[in-house]
Amino acid sequence: MSAAPPSLAEVARRVGVTPSTLRRWVDAGLVPADGDGGMTAASYGHARVVARLRERGHSLAEIRAATESGKLATSYIEGLLPDADATWTREEAAAEVGLEAALIERVFMSLGFAAHTLDRLTDDDVQLLRYAAAVLDAGLPLVAFLQLTRVYGQAMSQIADAEVRLFHLYVHEPLMRDGVPGFEMAEEMEGLAREILPLASPIMEHAHTRFLQHFIEQDVIGHMEADLEDGAGGERVLGRLRVAIAFADLAGYTRLTEEVGDEEAVSVVERFVENVERSLPDEARVIKTIGDEVMVVGPDAGALLEWAVAFQDDLAARPRPRIGIHYGETLYRDGDYYGREVNQASRVAARAAGGEVLVTRPVVDQAPGEMAFERIGAVRLKGFAEATELFLARRRERRRGGGGRRR
Repeated sequence: MSAAPPSLAEVARRVGVTPSTLRRWVDAGLVPADGDGGMTAASYGHARVVARLRERGHSLAEIRAATESGKLATSYIEGLLPDADATWTREEAAAEVGLEAALIERVFMSLGFAAHTLDRLTDDDVQLLRYAAAVLDAGLPLVAFLQLTRVYGQAMSQIADAEVRLFHLYVHEPLMRDGVPGFEMAEEMEGLAREILPLASPIMEHAHTRFLQHFIEQDVIGHMEADLEDGAGGERVLGRLRVAIAFADLAGYTRLTEEVGDEEAVSVVERFVENVERSLPDEARVIKTIGDEVMVVGPDAGALLEWAVAFQDDLAARPRPRIGIHYGETLYRDGDYYGREVNQASRVAARAAGGEVLVTRPVVDQAPGEMAFERIGAVRLKGFAEATELFLARRRERRRGGGGRRR
C-alpha cells in the first residue's frame, strides 16, 4: 500500500518555509500539485530546489524560466532520496554510540562530509556512528579505520558525482534538446531514477565483494613472496609496502588537443586508460589517473615490466605512450602510495620518449630473461640529489642458434 501524499503544511515544514509561501510557489507554477491544488509525491523535491534558489537570490521569474525549460529537472530527483529530520546534536550522538565528540568529527571529516553537517545529525547519521563504534570495538586500529573511511568517502563521492553527471549528459540534455516541457521532463526523469536507484547498491555490493576476494588473495600471495625474499626474520615498517610503480602518459598530448580539439583528445585518453586497465597483469592495478597520466602499482616488477613492453609493442595508435617503472618501498595511505620511490618513478616516466619504457636498476635486477636493456646512463632526475641509473627496456630479439646475452 503506497503512502499518502504529504500535506502542504508538512512539505512547507520540511522545506523550511511558511505554508503561504509554498502556496504562492504552487500558484506560480514552480511546484507541482494535483488537480485540487494538493501536494504530490514530487512536490517536496521541487519545493526544496525552489527554496535553495531563493536563498541564493534568484527571483521567482528566473526560477520559473529555468523550470519551464527543464534546466532544474535533475534536481527534483533528490526528492526520491531519504530525507530524515536532523534531531541529534553531536554531544547526544556521542553519548548514544559511545564515541567522543571529537572523534565523531574526525570520522565525518575523513568521510568528506561538510563540517556544518555535524551541527544537527539524523537517525541515519547516528546509525553510521554505531557501525563505526562497532568496528573500533572489534579491534581495528583508529589510524587504519580513519584511512579506510577516507577511501570510502572519496570513492563514494566519485561514484555519486559520476551518476549525476552521466544522468545529466545522457538523459537530461537529450530531453531538453527534444523540447520536452519542464514538469513533464521532471516526471520522466523521476520515473527512470525511481527504477535505477534501487539497483545501485546491489551492483556496488557485488563489485565490492568480487574485488575484496581478489585483493585478499593478492595480499596472501604478496606476504608469502615477501617473506621468501626478505627472510623469515625480516622486520617491516608499519604502513610501508615494497612495490613496483609505473607511470604512463601520452607523449605530445598537449599538441594533440590543439590539433583535434578537447573532445577528441579526451576520447583518446579514455581509450588509452581502458587499454591499460584491460591489459594489466592480475596483481597490478590502476591507482589513479591525472589527466592523460596513469599510475599503476603491482607487487611484481618483472610482471609489470613485461606488461609495459608488450603494451608498447601491441599499441599502434598515436600518440604513443611513454612509460617509466621503478621498484622500491612506499608509504601506503588512504588507498594511495606516497614517498620518494613514487616520485622517482614519475620522474623516470618524464624522461621517456613516446613508445619507450624506461626503468631503474631495481627493475632490471628482477626482469625476466626475455627482456633486454640498453643502459642510458646515470641521469640526474628533477628533485633528486643523486643520479639515477636508467635503462631502455625492450623484448629480446630471438636469434637462430641461441639467444643473446642481456646487457
